[in-house]
Amino acid sequence: MDATYEFSGDLWEWGGKATWVFVTLPPELADEIDDRVPHKGGFGSVKVRVRIGETEWSTSLFPDKSVGSYVLPIKQAVRRRERLAIGDTADLAITIVGS
Repeated sequence: MDATYEFSGDLWEWGGKATWVFVTLPPELADEIDDRVPHKGGFGSVKVRVRIGETEWSTSLFPDKSVGSYVLPIKQAVRRRERLAIGDTADLAITIVGS
């Protein structure tokens, strides 16, 4: 059975050649996911289904050792549809795929 978690997080921007926008998972949730998913994909990623508002999509969580948690990329199309900007707080539901 897939595990679903709900939480709120702030959108933040990581700049490089292209700008990416992420939400950082609460550390206690990251710990729970680590316990639940012992075999991760490339780069330590975890496949998830995400819902913000009425928008759902598939992506992966990526570990960020600098904060001791996972980061979740938020697509531009999702931000536009849900009227979210950098710094906004989003209510999210993530479902671990294949757990």
